Amino acid sequence: MTHDQLLQAFAALYGKQAESVFFAPGRVNLIGEHTDYNGGPVFPCALTFGTYLLLARNNADVLRFRSLNMPQAWETDITAERSPLPDRSWVNYPLGTIAQMEKAGLTIHCGFDMLFYGDVPQGAGLSSSASIEVVTAFAFNNLYGSPFGLVQIARFAQEAEHVFAGVNCGIMDQFASACGKREHAICLDCNSLEYELVPLNMNGVKIVLSNTCSPHKLESSLYNKRVAECGEALRMLQKEMKVKCLADVSSDELKKYAAIIKDETVYRRALHVVSETERTKKAVKALKSGDLALFGQLMNESHISLRDNYEVTGFELDTMAEAAWNTDGVIGSRMTGGGFGGCTVSLVREDAVERFISQVGAEYRQKAGIKPEFYVADAGDGARRLI
Repeated sequence: MTHDQLLQAFAALYGKQAESVFFAPGRVNLIGEHTDYNGGPVFPCALTFGTYLLLARNNADVLRFRSLNMPQAWETDITAERSPLPDRSWVNYPLGTIAQMEKAGLTIHCGFDMLFYGDVPQGAGLSSSASIEVVTAFAFNNLYGSPFGLVQIARFAQEAEHVFAGVNCGIMDQFASACGKREHAICLDCNSLEYELVPLNMNGVKIVLSNTCSPHKLESSLYNKRVAECGEALRMLQKEMKVKCLADVSSDELKKYAAIIKDETVYRRALHVVSETERTKKAVKALKSGDLALFGQLMNESHISLRDNYEVTGFELDTMAEAAWNTDGVIGSRMTGGGFGGCTVSLVREDAVERFISQVGAEYRQKAGIKPEFYVADAGDGARRLI
């Protein structure tokens, strides 16, 4: 939808004009999966599509939530106690974010009519939920004089995901949505939250997102179990090592102390995190030096580890990645996001993009029986005010 169409939709729903419009993007993670909540590095970039939030003050002292993507509308008094809504309502994402900001001292003095619209494909693993959370935090922060910085906005959004959505995620999605920069990826240390904006110098190469159209559902998936398994591995290793997080362990150290991790599954979870941490660091160096071939190889290795050691891919994602690996012009391909469905991300030579979409799409549809969707993605800016 265009900005004018969004403004018209707001006026039709609320009978008045929107006073302000905000935007926060989705994200794609190029490499560094399931390392964020283990204190490791990630390498995402913000996208050019995301979530829009239109607001206007009201005289009713209520917060009204409506979405052009979801049927449920909801409202609450500005002084009401905040608690999660049942049935995994989409409202939990903005409501939970507001609740975290209020805990940190924000006082909402008047009511607001709100309208959300997202053009991030839902369930594709491109952080549609994080973009809702971040656009809410950014908007209220801006409207109340910007007392909080972008990193704190990302923290509010992450905490909302934990408390109101029930997903024990790391901070990568929210951080990329808040802090992204056009034509750059973010090398983020999820332990210290130190980060570097790295130019995406990929002349002649495009980022292509392949949507399996098999939506991931983190709330009902094994995501939280993976978090717990990593925590168990860390506790065992801490009996012999002084480490704060699993990403602090090297491959050699993990091999040395492998015997103390009695559960083979837990060991494989740790093996993925440790090896993915090392792959991500190598990939960032490869991109900086212009070695896209190495970057692509590391992407492929990442997917294999996510498939074999972390077990978060599944038939659809594996089929999509394997089809990409067998296509000329593909530099590297892997699942992106939490897994259990969603998208792969591929680096594809520009002159091969049309062939990629045709060939990979046909192979995936033949094997999975599902028609996929493809998006040629650009790295965009983070959260911002539009009007």
